[in-house]
Amino acid sequence: QVQLVESGGGLVQAGGSLRLSCTASGRTFGIYGMGWFRQAPGKEREFVAAISRGGGTIYYADSVQGRFTISRDNAKNTVYVQMNSLKPEDTAVYYCAAGITGATSRRGYDYWGQGTQVTVSS
Repeated sequence: QVQLVESGGGLVQAGGSLRLSCTASGRTFGIYGMGWFRQAPGKEREFVAAISRGGGTIYYADSVQGRFTISRDNAKNTVYVQMNSLKPEDTAVYYCAAGITGATSRRGYDYWGQGTQVTVSS
């Protein structure tokens, strides 16, 4: 079992930045691909960014490419997403996820955090 706890969400003005963190329990963090997803009210949960076990492979949704940066620190069991140039349409609950498969599909993830709210005001 892996437990994931997100932090770093909040309210920010358009154009601002936030960094989300997700810390995992257990000693096996390094075997999992990690991903960030988001869900806005009334919408499906969508892929945001993902990073492979060793950090060598990274994926981004087109909507965040060039603005968001995902990274991980396996020594700290933590994955991050730095979000710059935030837009009101980035407003959502952000979830981190861990999975052996990982990548861009929700089906690749076995464990999910509870989510953290990000609100971007215009």
